[in-house]
Amino acid sequence: MFKHMSLKLLSAVSVLTLLAACAHPVQRPDYTAFRKSQPRSILVLPPVNETSDVKATFGLLSQVTEPLAESGYYVIPVAPMEETFKFNGLTAATDIQAVAPAKLRDIFGADAALYTKVTQYGSVYKVIDSTTVVSASAKLVDLRTGDVLWQGLATATGKELGGNVNVNAFGLIGLLAQVAAKQIAHTLSDDSVAVAGLTSQRLLSAGPPSGLLYGPHSPKFGTD
Repeated sequence: MFKHMSLKLLSAVSVLTLLAACAHPVQRPDYTAFRKSQPRSILVLPPVNETSDVKATFGLLSQVTEPLAESGYYVIPVAPMEETFKFNGLTAATDIQAVAPAKLRDIFGADAALYTKVTQYGSVYKVIDSTTVVSASAKLVDLRTGDVLWQGLATATGKELGGNVNVNAFGLIGLLAQVAAKQIAHTLSDDSVAVAGLTSQRLLSAGPPSGLLYGPHSPKFGTD
């Protein structure tokens, strides 16, 4: 009897230990190199497109500078950046991101560069719904040392913009027709750009628990 109760007690303790481990808060990134670097200006490189949508690179690129500026950094204007690379024969994002950090520093004078990838972009069709999804990852690299200062990833969907399907209001045929219509509407109105804006804000806004540190042009600079 005593042994049986002990086994139950040990089992309960094991479960509680496992639950406590699962509930442990996510550790913040190591900002040591970021704080040491203290970049003031950022060069945003064209995102590498890992999706089948040819608009993904420029759809994300058009949205990422705003959250960086709002976070307190001077961002090298996109148009001169693109023209400079074109003048030097570089148009593919993979080739641009392969340029040595020191070379980028010499050309643009920026303290750091943002390297991004788009892993999902556009309408996603499901049996009972259709929505737009944009997923991206990013890393901030010190152009003076080549050190990675910060990394992150984020996803946003068209559902966050509103307009969910009302499943109860349609039969199966009507529901499928509505989903097909939504997918066409997403394509025609290019909802992906708006969703890319949400993804960019989520990915590149400064602040806890895992965002960028506030830049020198932010009133919150040094508070994190």
